[in-house]
Amino acid sequence: MNALPPLCSAIIWGSGQCINKQKLKGLLFFLLQAVFVSIELFTRRGVYDPAVPDSQFRSAGYFIRGLWGLFTLGSLPRESSRQPVYDHSVMLMLGGIIAVIALLIFAAFWVWNVVDAYRTRRSINEGKPLTSIQYFRRLWDSAFEYIAIAPGMLLVIFISIVPIIFAILVAFTNYNANFIPPVRLVKWNGFNTFLDIFRISIWGNTFFRIFVWTVLWAFLATFSSYIFGLFQAMILRAKAVKFRSFWRGLFILPWAVPGIVSMMVFRSLFHKEGAFNQMLLAAGFIKEAIPFLSDPFWAKLCLVLVNMWLGFPYFMALITGVMTTIPQEMYEAAQIDGANTWQQFRSITLPFVIASTAPQILMSVTFNFNNFNMIYFITGGGPANPGYQMAGSTDILISWIFKLTLDQRMYNFASALSIMIFIVVASVSAWNLLRTRAFKED
Repeated sequence: MNALPPLCSAIIWGSGQCINKQKLKGLLFFLLQAVFVSIELFTRRGVYDPAVPDSQFRSAGYFIRGLWGLFTLGSLPRESSRQPVYDHSVMLMLGGIIAVIALLIFAAFWVWNVVDAYRTRRSINEGKPLTSIQYFRRLWDSAFEYIAIAPGMLLVIFISIVPIIFAILVAFTNYNANFIPPVRLVKWNGFNTFLDIFRISIWGNTFFRIFVWTVLWAFLATFSSYIFGLFQAMILRAKAVKFRSFWRGLFILPWAVPGIVSMMVFRSLFHKEGAFNQMLLAAGFIKEAIPFLSDPFWAKLCLVLVNMWLGFPYFMALITGVMTTIPQEMYEAAQIDGANTWQQFRSITLPFVIASTAPQILMSVTFNFNNFNMIYFITGGGPANPGYQMAGSTDILISWIFKLTLDQRMYNFASALSIMIFIVVASVSAWNLLRTRAFKED
């Protein structure tokens, strides 16, 4: 007897609930099935035409058509402007992703419907029957948080998760400048894109050298800002400094001014005919203009210096706050023991500051790993490097991906590189999160 309600609900949603005398709940599950079936029936396109390839799928409802499009990415390219029926691989992939997610949501309701019918029948046999109203009241009390966030979660799924899945799937296709739908359809190619990055010498060389520079840039950009911020915090903490609030406010200005504005100003200053070269030439320090932005070494040095200027106020403010929490008794005890200023800094201040700001340092490293704005607005990835594939000497991975996407339309390579970046950044962020006290307490 326990098997009859779930078996009936597996075929006609809500019928098991009706057998269990929960008609309201059964009606709601039946309406969900009616919505599911209606979507498939009323989204059919035209009629079956044997002259058109895969017409049985093209004329099917949304879910069948979506699954077919996701697996095949189309089979009929557009050969003329007057062609009435043709496929667009990108639209088919996107529609297929949405169809799969919708099917998973309906499948979750189907499982809920079957399991509920079984559990309700078992409760009735045990002498603990529930009416539909009692069930919904209990559900509201026990799962209110999930019910409240459900609408927002649906928006997150279709606005954020769907694009992410689409971007990931592109890496497993041949979607590039040579295969632009609907004229030329996109096809699945498995892991060939990832393999090409390493087995084609020009791609492998470019990826390896840009990856090394990206890692080096992330650490240089972070620790130069951190060390300079620490230095400024120590200077402002010195007793000999007067008007500390004024100087602290003045040093915060680089952080308060919009970063893009500062970057564009620095780009003009570092130009071959910019203010820096003009001042150095006028003072007689140099005989010819320094190629700040046209030489790889100088361009990378300029990036680090500009980032340090924009980033040190954050660390200065952070470290200043941390140092106020260091017990003064520790310094007094060190002075009694004969420790000088350097020894106090090395043994008390520095360990305490590093321990307190370690999570921010790691997060800053991951941020600079993808610091697209700095590269794009200062050097644009240049100067040009003939040994690189579609990249410049100062390009980091994220700016290289930008060029591959917008300039070269190498969408599959850009997607594959994005996945690699995500793995690196997510690993560092997860490691940082797992080490936090809040996560361990949870």
